[in-house]
Amino acid sequence: RGLVGSEMCIRDSLSGVLRVGEKIEIRPGMSGKDKATGKRKCTPIMSRIVSLKAEKNDLLYAVPGGLIAVGLKCDPSLTRDDHLNGQFLGHPNKLPDVVEEVVVKFYLLRRLLGVVSDNTKKEKVSSLKKEEILLINISANSVGGKVIEKKKSMAKIQFLMPACAAIGDKITLSRKIGKNWRLIGWGEIDKVTKSIQ
Repeated sequence: RGLVGSEMCIRDSLSGVLRVGEKIEIRPGMSGKDKATGKRKCTPIMSRIVSLKAEKNDLLYAVPGGLIAVGLKCDPSLTRDDHLNGQFLGHPNKLPDVVEEVVVKFYLLRRLLGVVSDNTKKEKVSSLKKEEILLINISANSVGGKVIEKKKSMAKIQFLMPACAAIGDKITLSRKIGKNWRLIGWGEIDKVTKSIQ
């Protein structure tokens, strides 16, 4: 789900069929704060498919699997600096909700992968801590998340940026160790506690 100019490259398509000429929605789209309320708001980007390509082949429709370039009828400036990287593209009103806060059931690794301490033993993964910032991967999106509450193998996480997610979505959890993000566990969204309208 990276963007170049007005073409959107879609990896790991989940379901459905895209056809040239169809209207589509990109969600969460453009995010900002409502001046009146101060609350975060998201405005989905509505567009129309003008072309579909796989490598150098023009397509009339695209199905899940492979790498597909979707030419859209929208301002190319929306895609600069990979601004829409990790966003969902699909049929209007058929995409997952944009969420800010979720409850996840998580499982931590016993030891860190690829990190060796001075005594050549792999370091143990410590439990999640309240107020800790993690890197959460949902589908093709990576978003920061703050641990608000934690009980045994359940945690309430507040996303630092809006993300599309639904109950049952699989996630991975990474922690900043030194200068790098390291995988510490995985999980599944159990409940959505706050979404953006």
